[in-house]
Amino acid sequence: MPDTNMRCLVTGATGYIGGNLVPVLLERGHQVRALARRPEKLDDRPWRDRVEVARGDLGDLASLTAAFADTDVVYYLVHSMGTSTDFVAEEARAARNVVSASRSAGVRRIVYLSGLHPDGQLSPHLRSRTAVGDILIESGIETVVLQAGIVIGSGSASFEMIRHLTDRLPVMTTPRWVHNEIQPIAVDDVLHYLAEAATAPVPRSRTWDIGGPDVMEYGEAMQGYADVARLRRRMIVVLPFLTPTIASWWVGLVTPIPSGLARPLVESLHCDAVMHDHDIDAVIGPPPNGLTRYRDAVSEALASDGTAADRDRRRLVRLSSPEPQ
Repeated sequence: MPDTNMRCLVTGATGYIGGNLVPVLLERGHQVRALARRPEKLDDRPWRDRVEVARGDLGDLASLTAAFADTDVVYYLVHSMGTSTDFVAEEARAARNVVSASRSAGVRRIVYLSGLHPDGQLSPHLRSRTAVGDILIESGIETVVLQAGIVIGSGSASFEMIRHLTDRLPVMTTPRWVHNEIQPIAVDDVLHYLAEAATAPVPRSRTWDIGGPDVMEYGEAMQGYADVARLRRRMIVVLPFLTPTIASWWVGLVTPIPSGLARPLVESLHCDAVMHDHDIDAVIGPPPNGLTRYRDAVSEALASDGTAADRDRRRLVRLSSPEPQ
């Protein structure tokens, strides 16, 4: 896609990733249209006067068809975790609606943020993310699927789970997935890859893994957070019999993350979440200053408290607009 100034539509603009992506796209000179079921939720955003806002719902094909008109790139940054009793079916239906609306509007590219996952058996959350990516890739519309693990930033649900568990529990009993490997990525690095994906030349529609430079166990991520936050080293006792239901109830009790969102997040931790393919540099190079180390990303997340990110974190309690974490 040789054009440098694109007409971009961002779904999930009221969410964490989408809300942070909009100003990055604007800084790069793109025209941005923000899609929201309730446009008034964007009234307090500092970039509100610089974008066009369209009312739309991924479950309503007619609203998408109207919103996608005159758009080059659609960013698919919405999921149904915590908002639907059957989020797997809801996400598949939403993906098919996005494809239909994109075809009708002549959209040139779809960019989708999915999750890192291993081959083989997946949690319902990761299986649904993978299925959505497949629907988009098979649509015939040029599609870039970026697969990320835990996003480190103040307001990201996956980071807030690490933060609240570590802040509040000097001694904790955890499921055995605390020893599973993860590859966190700083939110600014995710935004770099997403913004570049608007115009990066790609050989074909497919998935690309993205991740930070550090691979660690989930428990090590909590200990690293504790160290950066100047907390005492946490004592972690593994109880292998903890089920996803009990673990998600525990997360919901200790953190502000709603149980409907906590359970899919907890279930996705039952497998390693690390990069398998490392060829993203052939399409999108790393940020100019390099990828952010985990501890530096945590420091930046803590430093951003007290700003707009603090409002994002409080919104985790009610999370009415789903977004990938």
